[in-house]
Amino acid sequence: MSQTYQAAGVDLKAADQVVKLIAKQARSTLRPEVLSGIGHFGSLFRLTGYREPVLVGSADGVGTKLRIATILGKYDTVGIDLVNHCVNDILTCGAEPLFFLDYIAMGKLIPQRVEEVAKGLAEACREAGCALIGGETAEMPGIYSGEDFDLVGFIIGAVERDKLISGKGIKRGDLIIGLPSSGLHTNGYSLVRKVFGEERARLKAYYPELGRTLGEELLEPHRCYLSLLKPHFDRIKGLAHITGGGLPGNLPRVLPQGLSARLKRGSWEVPPIFQLIQKEGGVPEEEMFRVFNMGIGMALICSPEESEQILEALPEARIIGEVVKGEKGIIWDDVG
Repeated sequence: MSQTYQAAGVDLKAADQVVKLIAKQARSTLRPEVLSGIGHFGSLFRLTGYREPVLVGSADGVGTKLRIATILGKYDTVGIDLVNHCVNDILTCGAEPLFFLDYIAMGKLIPQRVEEVAKGLAEACREAGCALIGGETAEMPGIYSGEDFDLVGFIIGAVERDKLISGKGIKRGDLIIGLPSSGLHTNGYSLVRKVFGEERARLKAYYPELGRTLGEELLEPHRCYLSLLKPHFDRIKGLAHITGGGLPGNLPRVLPQGLSARLKRGSWEVPPIFQLIQKEGGVPEEEMFRVFNMGIGMALICSPEESEQILEALPEARIIGEVVKGEKGIIWDDVG
């Protein structure tokens, strides 16, 4: 009996269709430096406009937030999540994004679903001025079952060597300023699913404290901070993207040895979704801060003198602490 690839679970026609659909979305993100479109074995980008460029790369995924998207059949926001997460990671070095590549893997390729994901990728890339120049789409029966899929992104940005934000100039007395998140962003969803379960009816339920359904809250896209922070790169000494590990796991990464972050608990508003998770799951407060961003999506460190202009330009920003001497880590104080 003869065998075919399609009989083994791989649809080459669907794969070809997916490439065309993604290419259509990607064309709207291309920059003049892009020398090839999607479809080549390699993607070409000509670096221009820099005297002494430093390339900054990062890779990340959306995690189990994809399960929420799958259960609700809503795929147009996870691409936004992916791009914004990657853009935020490299901007902590002062880098602006140049180009982005994606990896989408499914048990069964469904072109319309991939197109929805690609729309989100393209939308976020356009917003960040980042070219979506390539990637990989894989159909992998036996690895992914049912409607499960994975989504990963790879980003390259650049910054002038003398403009790198490295944290080396941080000193005692510098202020820590927090920028609010748009919710959970892309972290902590394994715990969230443990707390709320995966029933569609629960995700579709309206919660007065959220002002919308639970599913809508959980699929709120990861916020991008590039446009907010770019005008202030020269004033910023250090930047921390608050992702998995929360403030304790991310803020100390930018501090020099011998310095610690003294944070004022209560100096910013914790969004209702985190309070709901803690209440419904009986999650200890320490664990909440270790897993989630708790309302702070990006933290920046600057001198007290520079803070006035930053706070004036960014009304949402809040002083949440200061740099003090001590073993690298976080010291918590209560506002009172």
